[in-house]
Amino acid sequence: MNNTLIQRTLETNDSLAGLALRIPAGIIFIAHGAQKLFGAFGGYGLEGTGQWMASIGLEPGYLMALGAGSAEFFGGIALLLGLLTRPAAFVLAITMLVAILTVHVSNGLFMSNNGYEFGLALISISVALLFSGGGKLSLDRKLQSLLK
Repeated sequence: MNNTLIQRTLETNDSLAGLALRIPAGIIFIAHGAQKLFGAFGGYGLEGTGQWMASIGLEPGYLMALGAGSAEFFGGIALLLGLLTRPAAFVLAITMLVAILTVHVSNGLFMSNNGYEFGLALISISVALLFSGGGKLSLDRKLQSLLK
């Protein structure tokens, strides 16, 4: 694989701002993914989430639940570790965009009406990490220094 592509993927800065974004977002995404994949934290697991996704037109529901749950769970772990932060943030931003457009936008902004404000916050964090990378205390930073 092209070493330049790997270096650009891992590229990040010396700021701690990435850490301040990665930790809470990683925890939130892991928890939401665990709800979808494993039924943890009061979630419905793959079967239940898949049935719900199919009921709102996201077909095939089971595969959509698997994709969204995997993006959130494994992407959240990647954010938490700061490992492949940019690709994980990209996948998470797309996942949140789909959630906002298919579920929340018709309910308005506020969470009290199942609106998109929470999704908007998560997509904003994801896009910020996509642009900036994982920051000073990330595995990306450690790998980046090894490749130089």
